[in-house]
Amino acid sequence: MEIQDLPIDKKIILFDGVCNLCDTSVQFIIKHDKKDLFRFVTLQSELGQKIVKHIKIDISKTDSIILYEPGLSYHYKAEAALLIASDLSGIYSLLGYLNFIPNVIKNTVYDYIAKNRYKWYGKKEACMIPTPELKAKFLE
Repeated sequence: MEIQDLPIDKKIILFDGVCNLCDTSVQFIIKHDKKDLFRFVTLQSELGQKIVKHIKIDISKTDSIILYEPGLSYHYKAEAALLIASDLSGIYSLLGYLNFIPNVIKNTVYDYIAKNRYKWYGKKEACMIPTPELKAKFLE
């Protein structure tokens, strides 16, 4: 898949495919994405690398989550996480209201968690392989 082939009516979440916390978060998002807004790409994949290069993100500075809306915008770190939450069903959408907190504060907390995610939650040897039912949610 190429950049121009990305679905323009979906929000694309780029995530660390070997991170257990990230994998659990993706499963949570899928479960609560009642409007079918999101598609997923691992940062380690060829497509993930193409998107990162296209939007000119330095993944040495943000390596865990990017929310990309093709042709519109991209967000990363805490802002991305809260924007994703705001589109989920149920009470989780209320988390989006926390985006009023200044980025420096939100990202300090986010960076602390991101820095320790492998230590706390572990790391996989390889990226997750989606089940047949979930395959349509993943781009590649």
